[in-house]
Amino acid sequence: MPFIDRTDAGKRLAERLDEFRGSDIVVLGLPRGGVPVAYEVAMALEAPLDVIVVRKLGVPFQPELAMGAIGEDGVRVVDTETMHACQVTPSELHGIEAGERAELERRARRFRSGRPRESLRGRTAIVVDDGVATGSTARAACQVARAQGAQRIVLAVPVGAPSAIAALRDEADVVICIEQPPWFRAVGQWYGNFRQTTDDQVLELLRRAARRDTSITVANPPVSDEEVEVLAGDVPLEGHLTVPENCPGVVLFAHGSGSGRHSPRNRHVAAVLNEAGIGTLLFDLLTHDEELDRRYVFDIELLADRLIEATRWLRDQPGFERTPIGYFGASTGAAAALWAAADSRTDVAAVVSRGGRPDLAGKQLRAVGAPTLLIVGGHDHVVLDLNRAAQAELHCENELAVVPRATHLFEEPGALDHAAQLARGWFLGHLAA
Repeated sequence: MPFIDRTDAGKRLAERLDEFRGSDIVVLGLPRGGVPVAYEVAMALEAPLDVIVVRKLGVPFQPELAMGAIGEDGVRVVDTETMHACQVTPSELHGIEAGERAELERRARRFRSGRPRESLRGRTAIVVDDGVATGSTARAACQVARAQGAQRIVLAVPVGAPSAIAALRDEADVVICIEQPPWFRAVGQWYGNFRQTTDDQVLELLRRAARRDTSITVANPPVSDEEVEVLAGDVPLEGHLTVPENCPGVVLFAHGSGSGRHSPRNRHVAAVLNEAGIGTLLFDLLTHDEELDRRYVFDIELLADRLIEATRWLRDQPGFERTPIGYFGASTGAAAALWAAADSRTDVAAVVSRGGRPDLAGKQLRAVGAPTLLIVGGHDHVVLDLNRAAQAELHCENELAVVPRATHLFEEPGALDHAAQLARGWFLGHLAA
C-alpha cells in the first residue's frame, strides 16, 4: 500500500507541490475524499483551503459520459460536440442540469456553512482529490475552476490510472500524480485505510483551515443543519433538518409519488427558503419497503398521518414548542399536506402546493384553515384544472399562482426558481404573521 491513509497521502503530495509555496494559490479539495488530502496540502503550503463543488452533466442513457459540468455561482460548461454526437436535446440538457444544480447547491450549502467561496480570479487553483480512476470528476473540477476565473490550473492527486492522468494533461496546466501503477483497478486499493470521509469530517477540516487563514470569515452559519430520525409513531423515518439563525418558522416537506428527502426539486426549494432564513425539514414519508408498494404512494390518509406525526415530533424537540410551522407539498404530497393541515392536532401557519394534487384531499379541503398557495405550471393543463376545482372547495385564504410555460415537473429554464420564489414569499408573509 503506497499510502497509509489520506493524511499520509496529503503530506507526501504537499512535498511535490512545494514550488508553489508563497505564490497566489488556492487549494481546492473535491468533497468528500479529496478534502483530507487537500487540507494537508493547504497547511503545508500555508495557503487558503476551499472546496470545489461540481456536478457532471451526464448523457441521459450513459450518465458516466459527461457532456458538461456545473459549478457554483451559475458556472456552466457544455461540450456541444458530445451533445450533438449523442443527440441530446436542449430540453434534456436543461432537465439534467436542473436536477444536478439542486444537488450541487445542497452540497455547497452544507460544506460552506455560511463561508463565502474563495475567489479564483487571476490566481492558481490547485485541485486536489484522493485519486483518479476515470478522470471525469477531476476534468469537471478543472473546467469549473477555469470558468470561475483561475489563471492557472494544477491538478494534484496521490494516485491515478495512467490513461486518465494522461488525458487530464489536456485539461490542466500542470498535473502532478505520485503513483501511476499500470495495474490500477481502483483508488482504494492504494490506501491502507480508505474509510469513507463524512460530511462532518469535511466541515471540521474546513473550520480548522479557516482558523489558520484569517481572510476566510464565517457568516451566519445555520443553527442546525443535520441528519435526523423523525419518529412517526413507532416508525423511524430519515430526514434532514436545517434551521437558520432567527428563523421565523420551519417548513415540513411532503414529497409525492414515492420520492423522498433526496428529491432534487424539493431540495432546490428548501435551499431558497433557507437562504431567506426559513427552516426546513425534509424527510421520507415512507420507509424503503413501503416505497416499493405503489399502494402506499397514493394512500393520502397514511401520508397525512405521517406528516402529522412528524409535526408532533418537531414540536417535542427543544426550542420548537411554539415555532410557526408550514407545509410544502408536491404531487400527492400536496394532498397529504392539506389533509394534515385540516387536522385538529396540527396548528399550521401556511401551506404551499407545487404541481400538486390537492383534489386528492377530498372533503378535507373544506376544513383547511391555513393560508394556502397553489402553484401550477401553465402548460400542466390537467393538473391546472384539478387545482382550480380544489381551490373552489377551500374556505381559507388562498391563491392560485400559474407559472407561465411550465409543465408538471417545472423542468423548463427558470420555472422551478419561479415556483421557489413564490413559495418563499408566501411563507415569509404568513409564518411571521
